[in-house]
Amino acid sequence: MDPVNDARDLVRELFPQARWAVVGGSVVTPARTAGSDLDIVVFLPDDDPASPARDTRRFRGWPVELFIHDRKTLDHYLDKDLARRQPALQRMLAVGVPLLGPDEDLDEVQARCRAVLAEGPGPLGPDELAAARYGLTDLVDDLVHSTDPGETAVITARAWEQTAQLALDVAGHWRGGGKWMVRELRDLDPGFAHRWLLAQHRPPAVLELAEEVLRSAGGPLFEGYHVPGTHP
Repeated sequence: MDPVNDARDLVRELFPQARWAVVGGSVVTPARTAGSDLDIVVFLPDDDPASPARDTRRFRGWPVELFIHDRKTLDHYLDKDLARRQPALQRMLAVGVPLLGPDEDLDEVQARCRAVLAEGPGPLGPDELAAARYGLTDLVDDLVHSTDPGETAVITARAWEQTAQLALDVAGHWRGGGKWMVRELRDLDPGFAHRWLLAQHRPPAVLELAEEVLRSAGGPLFEGYHVPGTHP
């Protein structure tokens, strides 16, 4: 199975009007597995009615996810990724293998995405950091005092994930979801990532890591945390 040729054939079949397209994701990297899918970004002419859309299907045995955009919608979704500090679309474009072209616009987009990824998201704003510290502090307190095994398991899982996210945020590093959480942690600090993985399902180990990350973020936060409400 050839991911590039198959992806190219699918784009030509579905979107003959496409200006450019790339196939990205794990399937074009050494991380490819037997279950890797074709992540394809398709760039259409401005105001094409097919854009924006996300389309999932199978093609020649491949699971396929198509991300369909024109200039306006692509910029909009790239900005959304940056706002949530989780650059999934940027990564697809940065490492994507061109399917159509050459195209100068694609060269510019890929170069911009690579620069953004290399730069990182920057530090959290004060309000975001305070909210993250408060949330993890609350989970730590719940975990310390939990006596119900079921509740302890749920709190441990939640605190484990929030500890990883805050560690990434404090370092000004990109966040990740699913397998990308581990990849981002390993990119940041392989030793911490190893300890984080070993801590899973182990409340005392999660507490230790959470308290360590909270210290690096400015310490636990409870007293004095204040968020103004909004009027209906």
